[in-house]
Amino acid sequence: MTVVAEAQRGSGEGRLVRLGFGDPQGATALLRQLDALDPHGPIATEQLITTLSESADPDLALHGLLGMAEALHRNDYDLGAFTRTLEMDDDFRRRLVYVLGASEAFGRHLTVHPRHWYDLADPSLTGSRPSIEDVAAKLATAVDAAKPVDALRVEYRRLLLRLAARDLAEGLLVDEVAAVLADLAGGALETALRIARNDYFTAHPGAADCRIAIIAMGKCGGRELNYVSDVDVLFVAEPLDGEPELPALKTASQLAAAAMRICSDHTGEGTLWPVDAALRPEGKSGPLVRTLDSHLAYYGRWAKTWEFQALLKARPVAGDADLGREYAERIGKLVWSAADREGFVTDVQAMRRRVVDHIPAADVDRQLKLGPGGLRDVEFAVQLLQLVHGRSDEAVRSGTTLVALESLTTSGYVGRTDGAVLADAYRFLRSMEHRIQLYRLRRTHQVPEDDADLRRLGRSLGFTKNPVADLTAAWKKHALEVRRLHEKLFYRPLLAAVARIPGGEVRLTPEAARQRLTALGYADPASALRHIEALSEGVSRRSSIQKALLPAMLGWFAESPDPDAGLLAFRTISDSLGSTPWYLRQLRDEGASAERLAHLLASGRYAVDLLQRAPEATAMLADERELVPRTPESLLTEMSAAAGRQEQPEAAVAAIRAVRRRELFRVAAADLSGLVEVEAVGDALTGISVGTLTSALEVARRKVAKGQPEPTRMAIVAMGRFGGHELGYGSDADVMFVHDPLPGADEKAATDFATQAATELRRMLALPGADPAVAIDADLRPEGRQGPLVRTLASYASYYARWSAVWEAQALLRADPLCGDAELCTAFRALIDPLRYPPNGISERDVMEIRRIKARVDAERLPRGANRSTHTKLGRGGLADIEWTVQLLQLREARNIPGLRTTRTLAALRAGVEAGLVDATEAETLGIAWELASRIRNAIMLVRARPGDSLPTDPRDLAAVAQICGYPPGESSRFSDDYLRITRRAHNTVARLFWDD
Repeated sequence: MTVVAEAQRGSGEGRLVRLGFGDPQGATALLRQLDALDPHGPIATEQLITTLSESADPDLALHGLLGMAEALHRNDYDLGAFTRTLEMDDDFRRRLVYVLGASEAFGRHLTVHPRHWYDLADPSLTGSRPSIEDVAAKLATAVDAAKPVDALRVEYRRLLLRLAARDLAEGLLVDEVAAVLADLAGGALETALRIARNDYFTAHPGAADCRIAIIAMGKCGGRELNYVSDVDVLFVAEPLDGEPELPALKTASQLAAAAMRICSDHTGEGTLWPVDAALRPEGKSGPLVRTLDSHLAYYGRWAKTWEFQALLKARPVAGDADLGREYAERIGKLVWSAADREGFVTDVQAMRRRVVDHIPAADVDRQLKLGPGGLRDVEFAVQLLQLVHGRSDEAVRSGTTLVALESLTTSGYVGRTDGAVLADAYRFLRSMEHRIQLYRLRRTHQVPEDDADLRRLGRSLGFTKNPVADLTAAWKKHALEVRRLHEKLFYRPLLAAVARIPGGEVRLTPEAARQRLTALGYADPASALRHIEALSEGVSRRSSIQKALLPAMLGWFAESPDPDAGLLAFRTISDSLGSTPWYLRQLRDEGASAERLAHLLASGRYAVDLLQRAPEATAMLADERELVPRTPESLLTEMSAAAGRQEQPEAAVAAIRAVRRRELFRVAAADLSGLVEVEAVGDALTGISVGTLTSALEVARRKVAKGQPEPTRMAIVAMGRFGGHELGYGSDADVMFVHDPLPGADEKAATDFATQAATELRRMLALPGADPAVAIDADLRPEGRQGPLVRTLASYASYYARWSAVWEAQALLRADPLCGDAELCTAFRALIDPLRYPPNGISERDVMEIRRIKARVDAERLPRGANRSTHTKLGRGGLADIEWTVQLLQLREARNIPGLRTTRTLAALRAGVEAGLVDATEAETLGIAWELASRIRNAIMLVRARPGDSLPTDPRDLAAVAQICGYPPGESSRFSDDYLRITRRAHNTVARLFWDD
């Protein structure tokens, strides 16, 4: 039983539905009509039905097949030969049906030109790729036809049909299809120019002749053309030797205009595609044709950034080959220096944003080309990378997006995974675009909304199970990847930094490099060159990425006072991490990571020393959020867990110190990146110390207890800057130890246990090792070094009740029990509050005593040789002046003002203003001086990796400290002057608030 007969009996319609037909009744009628055309046997065979079911739209394919067969029958062509070939030749049947099922337009074409079925039966079609010359020769046959313009259209569509059949039936790569389409367009332009020349000189036999070349731009120039697209071109012309220029250019303009019309105008055979010359110099306002010198003059003087980006794809495709090659060579020199223009990168980025902004809101979500996550995102990112890096690397200069992307990936400018993901997404989106355009052979980049259109599109791309859902999911996935990678690559800070380096300097000879390094401020260019050579020598991917990084890194190092140190540190870190997959990839790709690292490495020794002990910490530079200081609770949890994984106490404390080192680097990196203020730095460093001492105390107690029950509770009272939550990078941890024997425990045994635990804590934290030691200073305890290291809570109460002096009450203003047993911390705080916040204030005698001690400190404690004007702690208007002033205010008034009951200097000062005890202007003066002095002390430690209290006298150190404090390079003198002015004002304010009654 035939398929038609089966359908007529009602048993075949369900099968047709299962095979993908949307209208089984209509399909049955069409199959019956198809069979009726050939009396010698059925056309609708099983093989045909199966092939129809595999096409993008079986109903559309069947309709097109019937129309074509009817056209053969109507025109008395050999329908029998067609039907026999359709039955016997599997390749032909598949090509024909796949084309008809994907393209309504080709169905109409085959109805008008049914004998073009012979092309789809051509045995040489499979696996062949026509050469450019072959394409041009076939299209050139139209020149001698009676109606050459119509003949060109017919021949072009015939060749296009052959390509579409291979594309749909063989699954060609989209890059190959696009290249053949570009060759077809080039051949059509060549033929159009020849037709135009014949017509023009036939009508104007005496006209001046000329050399003219057609330069393809855009997708045609990049050999990545769509099935239906505008073809962007430029025209360049020259007079023949000895001929005047103006008449020759007149002829060239006539030929160019005629060639454009031949391709663009509608005739009885339709049209090819619009030819657009709007990318020429001055756009539509400029002359259609220019000489080569005129082109060069315009681009050298007037061209905008986008015009150089467009020229990246310029390629001669028709006309005078020698003139076209000369144009490409000479224009290319301008293209690959375009990134030297000021603001080039930001101009390109701004242009992409404008393109997106001008997409109608209703279209933006379905735009394959211009919308976010679309083809233009890939192309802009690739082109920007090319224009920046192509100045010094000829390997990345291809005008074809996928070839350029592969070169950028091979050369290390794009990560392997990113490059592969971007290429896959680009191919998928271009394949969607091609199949959408094939349906009606119309220029469109919109994804259809109709389910039937989406179903046909999905099936044409291989989504046969759930075509609409699977296609949509794949499209959205690729679009998201494109958008993510576009943002990552297109707005990469490294691009702008590299682009700011003149192209000639990116390709320096060793001698020129030495001169550039000297000009940048490197003190030892020879050593710097050795570091550069060590980092970038060879042809490995690692060296390629370093070559891309170094031009920008050298400039960033040079923004610091000691670029040599920054480069040396970078080499050290790179030697440690260079083979680690993520390291160089992060510097190249991740936000401001490379610039952050460069500034950090060149800012001083402290962060570098921390990083060299654990270079993997550079990973946190990739994300600004990773530089946010951790909370004390999270730190304590991590430190305790790290210690708990170790069996030996020393190893447990080493694990705690490793976490501490990483967190110190986090804070230093955030500080040097300008992400935290000085108060936040003090808070963060205090939190690190609290976690370190608390978790280390747990280890020490377990070691001393040796598995036995502990006889006492312990706590650590933070004192001084530690208690004030104002620690600096170079601060010791001033502490007092307190314990409270458990009920029934022997007090002496408890004290011995607590003393051993405190001693062991100090010993283990001070052990030599890879991580910075923790210096614990307990000299502020009662009786100082002569007193016991640890006291009971009752002993403290007894001592303060009997012996406490006013200076001890003043010291307790900065006491904050932060580590150890929480209840004991609360009890100690309750014990000392009446001492530091006396209910009746302090007597005038106590005020005089505080002033006497301060005067003695001023006279005796300043180190020998120190400059009182520039000593940040004990100098005029320094930290001591401000803190003693605030503390005197607290001793006098905290009984009445709860806000003054704080260990923090600036918080107490603000409370004084709110209570009306301090004038707001005076408080601002003191606050600014305190913050600057604290910032300077931290900066000195960051620069030298050792504490310091005075402004550096070494010019380079002073410049580094000034930059960390926010001063631009070269403004060290202004920084020093500002410090003297600010502290002088603070000193005068202290004179009024502290010394005057």
